[in-house]
Amino acid sequence: MKEKGGSRAAVDERYAQWKSLIPVLYDWFANHNLVWPSLSCRWGPQFEQATYKNRQRLYLSEQTDGSVPNTLVIANCEVVKPRVAAAEHISQFNEEARSPFVKKYKTIIHPGEVNRIRELPQDSRIIATHTDSPDVLIWDVEAQPNRHAVLGATDSRPDLILRGHEENAEFALAMCPAEPYVLSGGKDKSVVWWSIQDHISGLGDSSKSETSPGASGSKHSKTANEKDSPKVDPRGVFHGHDSTVEDVQFCPSSAQEFCSVGDDACLILWDARTGTSPAVKVEKAHGGDVHCVDWNLHDVNYILTGSADNSVRMWDRRNLGPGGGAGSPIHKFEGHKAAVLCVQACIWSPDKASVFGSSAEDGFLNVWDHDKVGKKKNPNSPGGLFFQHAGHRDKIVDFHWNSSDPWTIVSVSDDGESTGGGGTLQIWRMSDLIYRPEDEVLSELENFKSHLASCTPRA
Repeated sequence: MKEKGGSRAAVDERYAQWKSLIPVLYDWFANHNLVWPSLSCRWGPQFEQATYKNRQRLYLSEQTDGSVPNTLVIANCEVVKPRVAAAEHISQFNEEARSPFVKKYKTIIHPGEVNRIRELPQDSRIIATHTDSPDVLIWDVEAQPNRHAVLGATDSRPDLILRGHEENAEFALAMCPAEPYVLSGGKDKSVVWWSIQDHISGLGDSSKSETSPGASGSKHSKTANEKDSPKVDPRGVFHGHDSTVEDVQFCPSSAQEFCSVGDDACLILWDARTGTSPAVKVEKAHGGDVHCVDWNLHDVNYILTGSADNSVRMWDRRNLGPGGGAGSPIHKFEGHKAAVLCVQACIWSPDKASVFGSSAEDGFLNVWDHDKVGKKKNPNSPGGLFFQHAGHRDKIVDFHWNSSDPWTIVSVSDDGESTGGGGTLQIWRMSDLIYRPEDEVLSELENFKSHLASCTPRA
């Protein structure tokens, strides 16, 4: 990270300082050294609740050097509940070791490297993946058989293949919260829109079978594992970008409305009900390529974009007119020192609709609150920034809020050269003293101070 985050010595010094503060900053923290790089990380369904921790699926990938196949990994993750982990335990970890909280459950041999993973909100056992091809691959991860990733092994068969791009579609991928629709963008400058409604019932039924994984009697499981996977053609192909489409996202309340961003620095809003041309096109939304976009789940008027110009911008779609170049962001969040790669709004509570995270090539994951803009007490801190996760040594390529466990994040970085592995996966939850109301926190600390005083031996 010499170009983006300073010299190796500076990065090491920053990391050491951060590690010393873990007991103060975090309620829980887990570090997992990866064998191979992963370009994406996503939470799956929670499947077990216990007294002190919950168990949940976690989706990762393994981007190999060709000595073994590329894989899609389904892991079981133990998520420790709030205010359970001891401070001295969360800070004592070996940076080069695997975490006991993350255990591989199943391996799917993926046709090509996995660039992006996205889960279906209605049923997170169904996921979509992007690789270096024009196709989107759909997987029922519970029904897929567990495979051994050895050289020469045949690829696992996707449960569905979505066709429609004319060139490779490598990163831009989204699944709709409202209905089982999929969205993709690619090098062909197009946004492609599919419905998997006709097939989704078969996929869901296969994962409920009592037979072994992948041995279900459903026609989709059999087709996926023994013959060519079924193909799905798009509902629509949308043109309006002048360069590669980097990211796409659905409006949370509608499968017919979505947005996209690309290397042409444009933000485009689409409405499938009115045709395949842009409904709104914001020219020069940023001062560089736009890498990522998210649509606020709890207030559908707000859209977030992140760019190679190092900034995150928030847009109110009510201010975006139909003319070219219309609209200005309602705020520019400037706290990163390198290109922003991922942005995601809070997904677990309408009360926190103003909260979002952003990760970048500078190795930081920033947590922002738009409601705090203009109310900052530290003049040296960017407006709205209230937490900065500095546990990664190099660029953070993906992160995901946990909808089942508020304030819990999984993040993955491409820092294998620094850590002696394939990269670093971290699962963490900041201390609630950071985000709770100030008067509530001060009252708790005062009570704690009084308790300590009462416990002090008298002379």
